[in-house]
Amino acid sequence: PPSGGGSGGIPGTAVVQVTNLSSAVSSEQLRTLFGFLGDIEELRLYPPDNTTLSFSSKVCYVKYRESSSVGVAQHLTNTVFMDRALIVVPCAEGEFELKASKCLLTSK
Repeated sequence: PPSGGGSGGIPGTAVVQVTNLSSAVSSEQLRTLFGFLGDIEELRLYPPDNTTLSFSSKVCYVKYRESSSVGVAQHLTNTVFMDRALIVVPCAEGEFELKASKCLLTSK
């Protein structure tokens, strides 16, 4: 079966991947934005706020306490946030750790 985007989603996942983020965005701003939609268990922004390198865009992973928040968060897709239209897709929880570590490796 194909993996990744689409409206089908991943049953039971509580994680979303947010892409097309402005390089100026901070994890605190994203926590505020996505916190309106549900209780956040964990939020990871790559590259992190304190990085000394410059990137054209960032990627964020948001893990909610409830999987129902994922469907709500997807409605933020195409919302313009700091000059970029957000892309929000469900992400398998197993890929949460894997993708997070890959992002660190590829961004150096």
